[in-house]
Amino acid sequence: MSWILKFKIIGTIMASLASLPLYFLYKKFPNFFTSIFSQINNSLWEHSKVIFGSMLIGGITQKLISIVKKMYVNNICFSTFISAIVAIPIYIILASILFSIFGERNVIKILVTFIAILIAELISYFVMKQPEFKLENYTIIFAIITYIIFMFITYFKK
Repeated sequence: MSWILKFKIIGTIMASLASLPLYFLYKKFPNFFTSIFSQINNSLWEHSKVIFGSMLIGGITQKLISIVKKMYVNNICFSTFISAIVAIPIYIILASILFSIFGERNVIKILVTFIAILIAELISYFVMKQPEFKLENYTIIFAIITYIIFMFITYFKK
């Protein structure tokens, strides 16, 4: 098994595990900071924040492992950002279809979250296998901008 595939398996596990507490973070600690990363209501948009955040946690885990093990991995940050963005429409489409068939149930939300993370991590795997992208160095800026957009939509949508 290649080490890139091992990184993606670790990232998938960490993102999946991180998604569960992120769903309930705001309920337990209702404040502005937690509202940026966690859902404040049950809308698909709010679930998107959880997906995005959990994917970033999986990517941060992969990056930390690469630093500790002194392994260079192409596009690890950029592939994480791309997969986090791609996971959002995957989640929304799958959730919309399954909610219309089975109704809006928590077990379906969690299952669809895991499926979206898995598919997005597969996409990330292929991005990591590419030659290094020049945008790799700007990924943190992209993630911050994305969270600012999440914050504005959470608080200023009508």
